[in-house]
Amino acid sequence: MRLAERLQAQFPGASRRRVKQWLEASRVRVDGAIVRHGSASVADDARVELTAPPPPECPKPLRLVHEDADLLVVDKPAGLLTIATERELDRTAYRLLGDWLAARGSTAGRLLIVHRLDRETSGLVVFAKSMAAKQSLQAQFATRDVERIYIALVEGIVQRDQGTLMGRVAEDRSLRVRTTLDPRAGREAITRYRVLERRGDTTLLELSLVTGRRGQIRAQLAALGHPIIGDREFGSRRNPLRRVALHATRLGFAHPSGGRSRFESPMPAAFTRTGREKPPPR
Repeated sequence: MRLAERLQAQFPGASRRRVKQWLEASRVRVDGAIVRHGSASVADDARVELTAPPPPECPKPLRLVHEDADLLVVDKPAGLLTIATERELDRTAYRLLGDWLAARGSTAGRLLIVHRLDRETSGLVVFAKSMAAKQSLQAQFATRDVERIYIALVEGIVQRDQGTLMGRVAEDRSLRVRTTLDPRAGREAITRYRVLERRGDTTLLELSLVTGRRGQIRAQLAALGHPIIGDREFGSRRNPLRRVALHATRLGFAHPSGGRSRFESPMPAAFTRTGREKPPPR
């Protein structure tokens, strides 16, 4: 008997299409071995088993970097919110991951916000899977013990090889973030930077957050006279990547269960190419 016929005899309610899907998904075993072809011959006394479906994959466009009992670390693309706003409730990293955990039937289906990235920023985000893990991680953010490294491609040539951007950032009534010289306004913002590469009329920077104010990197670089490429909100005049060229590339912290954890996300390939374009022939 052919394997497809045997499966339909064992599972009379299954359609041919469903049987084909089982085979293609490597869910069928004959005497313990995976068989993917319905035309394979099977003996009458062969043991034919249908295994459980694999758990659903991490929802696109997110990339799963790490998961354990305490936390999830994902690579978020530019253009996707971390959590909901008044205008966008459903398509967020938080909602996609929560639905994914629920679809897996995970007992740890509860997902808790620890921090966030701007919609326009790509890179690493950590979510907690328990209140204890959330409190542990947020305490580290509050005491500035979390390593948060970003890569940015900015307009112009940054002259100093490294430096520290210090000042205050404040939000206006439209929630736009700006630097301010008023010592009574806003909140302290500190960002360290170093030049990775100067190319053409752009500079590739590595930035380390000391404080974690919303939009502080974007606002401080714009105030320095070097807005991030693609960041029209902060004065950028170019947008060759069709996105803000800011990426959270490294995230390190004390794991809630003990030990030190560090996660990395490679710089987007487009960051490497931009600024190296050859000028058009005269």
